[in-house]
Amino acid sequence: MLLKLNAKRVSMRMKKLLFVSVITSYLIAVNVNAAEQDFQFHGFIAQGLIDVNGSDLVNDDSALSPKLTEIGLNGSYQLSDNLRLAGQVVYLNGGNRYEEGIRVDYALLDWSAYDSLNWQTNLYFGRFKNNHWLYSSSRDIPFARPSIILPQSIYFDGFRDFAIGADGAAIKIRHHNDDFGNFDFNFTYGTSPVSDKQTELLLSDFAQGKAKQDSDMQVSLYWQPSFSAWKFGTSYLDSDFSYQRNDSDDMFFDADFSFQSYTLNALYEGEYWEFSSEVSQSNFRTKGFYLPQYDQTPISQGIYVQSRYKVTNELTLLARYEHFYNDKSDKKGKKLTEQTDGKIPAYFGYHRDTTFGLSYELTNNLRLRFEYHWVEGAGRLSSLVMPKPDVNDKSNWQLWAIQLMYWF
Repeated sequence: MLLKLNAKRVSMRMKKLLFVSVITSYLIAVNVNAAEQDFQFHGFIAQGLIDVNGSDLVNDDSALSPKLTEIGLNGSYQLSDNLRLAGQVVYLNGGNRYEEGIRVDYALLDWSAYDSLNWQTNLYFGRFKNNHWLYSSSRDIPFARPSIILPQSIYFDGFRDFAIGADGAAIKIRHHNDDFGNFDFNFTYGTSPVSDKQTELLLSDFAQGKAKQDSDMQVSLYWQPSFSAWKFGTSYLDSDFSYQRNDSDDMFFDADFSFQSYTLNALYEGEYWEFSSEVSQSNFRTKGFYLPQYDQTPISQGIYVQSRYKVTNELTLLARYEHFYNDKSDKKGKKLTEQTDGKIPAYFGYHRDTTFGLSYELTNNLRLRFEYHWVEGAGRLSSLVMPKPDVNDKSNWQLWAIQLMYWF
């Protein structure tokens, strides 16, 4: 038995090494001829260490972990002047933050339907990429986002695969006006598959049934005034999920989940300073699941304020504060404890995080990033519906992470 287990571990390591080798070799081979064709290929490899003391954000034993791996390959092919194919495949290992493995972040047909001096309209079909929040379009690329771990008050890692994109259609309309500035309008509609592992991470180990996303509709509008370093935006999300229990051994019941979220954001990008902030309010209705007659709609709130300062061409510093409440009428979590007869501590009702970090450019395509988080509360830990107070037994905990990233 021991030999079989060791063989299985070696096999898994070999598969991961093979995946990295294949991607790298293929990319090098393709890029030899890419300059003379309509292909464009890019990729990245990021590996780090993460240490979490006091929660199961990454693992259950709070040990130093190498589960900070991101490997990706993306490319595009210009079919004609107004048609383009684009896609990205990634391998991720983030421990308990999201499902480990290979997935397709996006694979789409981009149709430039209209293009003039002041207007541009693009339609996307397939597995499109979301562009609704400030860092929606960059969260899947480690060197493009501002930090290793994005603010969980808005960019909850448990929803990562649903938030990156969906299978369906999207439209993006851009308008430039000399007097009023630039306007971007985005609309998307589709669904994403829900794997058994994602069901386990979000709904707990005891969920034996099947979860699926029934619909996901998002709309956003951005405005950048003329000759301004500021950009302002607003977005709305409406998503429905359902759960069908496994009658044989499931402790939960059939359920419908409905999620609506409203977001406002602002971004300033100067020569040395960058400021960003997003605030959201969400309604999360649960019908069933715990009991057939269960029907609750708590209203959650989240906000972060972030600043980055470019000290030199190589060194950038980051500071951020965020907080999140599962229920704005129960910001200290007292009601949560009362409703569960003391089984769930009050600190599962909120999340506060103070983060400091730095990035250093070693070369033009090699970056080292470090950050430290001081966290209070467990309101942004998986699973959402069955908290684990036996593992997450501290209201205050810390994490640090360091990651080396290379792109080509």
